[in-house]
Amino acid sequence: MKRNTLRIGIFLGMMTFLFTFNTNAQSSDKNQGRQKPPTIEELFEMMDANEDDKLSLKEVKGPLKKDFSKIDTDEDGFLTKEELEKGPKPKRKED
Repeated sequence: MKRNTLRIGIFLGMMTFLFTFNTNAQSSDKNQGRQKPPTIEELFEMMDANEDDKLSLKEVKGPLKKDFSKIDTDEDGFLTKEELEKGPKPKRKED
């Protein structure tokens, strides 16, 4: 009886250690794995609904929508890849 109790105690202790170790490892990975901003190609894949290689005000979302007029330097109502490359970069929040 004492031998079974000892085995159960060791088993539970090991499981507690492994669970705690795994939880700590996952939380540190989240802090280090910050998401990078999307590339211009990725933005076009996500937002260019009609696939004309231009983004209209109706197609864009987020910070691009807010800064649309600043980025649209030729004022034609569309953003091209060249305009995005040359346009102002959004400031990232620091944690």
